Amino acid sequence: MTSHIMPTYARQSVTFARGEGAWLWDTDGRRYLDSVAGIAVCNLGHAHPAVYEALCRQSKTLLHTSNLYGVALQSQLADKLIELSGMDNVFFSNSGAEANEAAIKIARKYGHQQGIDNPVVLTMEKSFHGRTMGTLSATGNTKIKQGFEPLLAGFIHVPYNDIAAIETAIAADKNIVAILVEPVQGEGGVNIPAADYLNQIRDLCDRHNLLMMLDEIQTGAGRTGLFLAYQHNSILPDVCTMAKALGNGVPIGACLARGKAADVLQAGNHGSTFGGNPLACSAALAVLETLTSGTLIADVQTKGKRICQLFTDALADNPHIVDIRHKGLMIGIELDRPCGELVGKALAQGLLINVTADCTIRLLPPLIIDDAQILTLTETLLALIQEFSRQ
Repeated sequence: MTSHIMPTYARQSVTFARGEGAWLWDTDGRRYLDSVAGIAVCNLGHAHPAVYEALCRQSKTLLHTSNLYGVALQSQLADKLIELSGMDNVFFSNSGAEANEAAIKIARKYGHQQGIDNPVVLTMEKSFHGRTMGTLSATGNTKIKQGFEPLLAGFIHVPYNDIAAIETAIAADKNIVAILVEPVQGEGGVNIPAADYLNQIRDLCDRHNLLMMLDEIQTGAGRTGLFLAYQHNSILPDVCTMAKALGNGVPIGACLARGKAADVLQAGNHGSTFGGNPLACSAALAVLETLTSGTLIADVQTKGKRICQLFTDALADNPHIVDIRHKGLMIGIELDRPCGELVGKALAQGLLINVTADCTIRLLPPLIIDDAQILTLTETLLALIQEFSRQ
């Protein structure tokens, strides 16, 4: 590792040279089963032929022209996303944080249109929306905010999965213009709300003329077993953000809007030099075509249930297991104490995992994971958890 890189990451002691499907190989030729998928990015796994071929084709013709001009692939991608999401239009960016910045700007301008001089966005405790100053201010995690104060005003946080807390906040603050929420909190510990939580938020937003804004950066593109997690609830938000798996590793973000939110941003209100350039859009189109052409998304819920059941059965008598939960292939195994050391132990066994919120093992395997790989994942991790529990 070069010393000229800022020390912003606590990296594992491995560097990968290539990947194929759910497997990665390091610079020494050792193979690892990837159960992190680039933090829910590589839903199609590594070196997927459709993505590779799309990038090769596009790189021979046009990489970038800017948004001063029309971008044909951007229009095609927007059409496909609207078809799959039920939304009205989309702004393209390069990342999830930027997609959420666009959503926050929509909320603030919408508030001003309603005659509110100091619009407020309500978000949730333990949430994660990004590391820019705007999205960091929206994030409900005190730890990652430390040292960056003063943060931006205009955000309040309430407990996740607590409708009463939202109602109380709305009653107390007439400046609230939008609710920004993750359908499942990923960084917060794979926290899954009540089945009707999003429906109740939708109802509150309708009754109080607020924008319902869903951060689907981690849950989108099939991760939960439908293209977008809100589709489990048969609702439509006013704003929805995507990124991560949309490009399967090629940076691209999207802020989708609908109805009263769709026309808030006009020419000159927002922009991005690279957002939605031909190369990124070609990758995203290949991803969407692959995701929707077969049973890949439909199989996600079956795979997630199988993985969770294997862990539940094997760990039923382990007193250190607090909970095992999943939404599709977004899986959390919560222990009763910090378990970050398991990441290094799993790496030594050829398995990539992640620990979030200190005590929760987070598994985000690629959607293409097969039955044999599921067994490898569960058997390897179960042995590590049982050994760790005996310490």
